[in-house]
Amino acid sequence: MRHSKRTTTSVAAVHSRSPEDDHISLSEVTPDDLPMIPPDIMPVRVEPKIQGLEVSWPCIDSHLSLYPWSWLQQNSYDPIIQTPDIANEKILWGSKIEQSPPTVSYDEAMHEDDRGLFKWLSNIVRSATRHPLRRIPHLMQNKFGFSLVQGVPVTSEATQKLVERIGKAHAAADGGFWDFTSDFAVGDLAYSNVALGAHTDTTYFTDPCGLQLFHLLSHSGGSGGASLLVDGFYAASILKDVHPRAYEVLSKVHITSHAAGEPSVNYRPNPPSGYPVLSHAPLTGELVQVRWNNDDRSVLGRLDPHLVEEWYHAIRAWNQCLTSPDSEFWIQLQPGTVLVFNNHRVLHGRSAFTGRRRMCGAYVGGDEYRSKLSVLSEKFAPDEILRATNGLPHAVSNGRNIWNSAL
Repeated sequence: MRHSKRTTTSVAAVHSRSPEDDHISLSEVTPDDLPMIPPDIMPVRVEPKIQGLEVSWPCIDSHLSLYPWSWLQQNSYDPIIQTPDIANEKILWGSKIEQSPPTVSYDEAMHEDDRGLFKWLSNIVRSATRHPLRRIPHLMQNKFGFSLVQGVPVTSEATQKLVERIGKAHAAADGGFWDFTSDFAVGDLAYSNVALGAHTDTTYFTDPCGLQLFHLLSHSGGSGGASLLVDGFYAASILKDVHPRAYEVLSKVHITSHAAGEPSVNYRPNPPSGYPVLSHAPLTGELVQVRWNNDDRSVLGRLDPHLVEEWYHAIRAWNQCLTSPDSEFWIQLQPGTVLVFNNHRVLHGRSAFTGRRRMCGAYVGGDEYRSKLSVLSEKFAPDEILRATNGLPHAVSNGRNIWNSAL
């Protein structure tokens, strides 16, 4: 259904961002704005300007709104204006990433000008683009999904400061920033010395943790313990090409997970029916999350009986993709090198080891690091709307461009 001109102008009025708007400092529409605008409102005057479309609204103070041309083009919904697709910076990788893994130095990441921090986070998740058809903010593009940081002081204190450059450590089940040895003190295989296959963490949370950070502080009296990384998006692309039905099953069938290794905890996602292994964006159909940890998987009591055999066939095919030598990137971490990866994309594991290892690290929430990267992107890689509007009068309020695509 096409919107009438009156409906369209009502929407335009509620999205007015001129300096006279009471809600400009909040960069959002207040709850009372829309009901107060008459449904049949029409502009008194509409005039094209060099900077954009100037609209005069019927009110006592002759309210003027200026809509930049770039903003109108990006947000037009009637009609939708086709624009060239923005380059997708998601880079799928396999074992050959070993030749040149994305890396930044500790000094870069900690520098006060934030350029190194932007470089670091951009290796993991690239800044937001916009969907070319629907004119809505698109998901942040995962560039590599992980990054190494070299030259980190070999202390838990320095590692924690590195984490805090991104955001606060997520409390999760481990209580925030953690520092532990392989003594199996907690009922979790991560605290053992056995081999761990490729998996994602906190599948038993409704929203699994976003970033995960590891720092090997010491390893004495033994060997082994190489770290394994697998690009879940790369493995999923292979599965989709070779076993399309298996990909479909893992995208639709919800499975339940739990964490109950100690008497005091029993984590389960909400709703209890769980989530699929492969989750996609509702509007674009793009793969946005891999959620897989067979050790945390619960009983498949709610599975359609007709899908049981298909589901087991699908996870066998999935496992083949994950364990293919072409998919596995192995790296022997050394003290002073920190590994950070996107837990919604990159699966991790390790080989068995002997001796005593001391590790520290943390989780960072997905919303937290995306917020940090979004702010840094405004500063170091502004999109076309920001570049076109930064020079306009009153475009910046409280340190932020009011025409930001994310607002």
